[in-house]
Amino acid sequence: MDNFRAKYRNRYYHAFVTTFGTIQLHQRNPLVVALWSVAFPGFGHILLHKFISGFALFFWEFYINQKTQLNTAIVYSFNGDIAHAKAVLNEKYIYLYIPVYLFAIWDSYRTTVDINKIHLLAKRENAKYPNFSMSPFEVNYLDKKKPWIALVWAMTIPSLGQLYIHRILAAVLTLVMTMMIVIQSNMIEALHYVLLGDFPKSREVIGVQWFLYFPSVYFFTMYDSYTNAVELTKLFDWEQANYLKENYQPQNFVLHKGEKV
Repeated sequence: MDNFRAKYRNRYYHAFVTTFGTIQLHQRNPLVVALWSVAFPGFGHILLHKFISGFALFFWEFYINQKTQLNTAIVYSFNGDIAHAKAVLNEKYIYLYIPVYLFAIWDSYRTTVDINKIHLLAKRENAKYPNFSMSPFEVNYLDKKKPWIALVWAMTIPSLGQLYIHRILAAVLTLVMTMMIVIQSNMIEALHYVLLGDFPKSREVIGVQWFLYFPSVYFFTMYDSYTNAVELTKLFDWEQANYLKENYQPQNFVLHKGEKV
């Protein structure tokens, strides 16, 4: 249930509030979005609110990476151990990785350029959109968000910043992946040995194949939470300004007609 009924069908909408999150159009740097696809295929599409495409690319990259042991091979390569990198890499699947990886980068860049153009048209059309949505599962509404709060929560545990700004689908993905990465990589145990100063033991217990996913997920959550908190605040100000222009006017306001010339 929401509080919006469209009297006329508009061509473009600036935003749409659903129970699972607020979808909005705003100007983005195509290079930044493409670079997030470089970091992890699917992240660029998730930034653009294309969750189905983003999740498909994300899980494809995750599946192929696991089958090929690509992260482990990368670690060996960075340490100059090319022989071990070749030994662990599964050539059976590696060539499936390249086309999808390049497609994710290209498509996220192309889509960002198109959405930037559509945003300008939607902003000019200034069509009405819902600012409140309620269902048996969630309640969502436009309000001011503090970007630094979103960033701090995202730094504690990935997904908390996204939950703060009500990006439910992205938060579920990052929370599930974070739990899998932390458990499978023995990251907490390795951190424990680091704090004790036992670095050899820390290197022994850490699972590099799983751990290498963590930096991408961690920093993406921080970026996604902060930028969307900024844009949601702008969206709230825009919607409130339009509402006040249309509905509020002082009772003692008198419109004086000009003199004929």
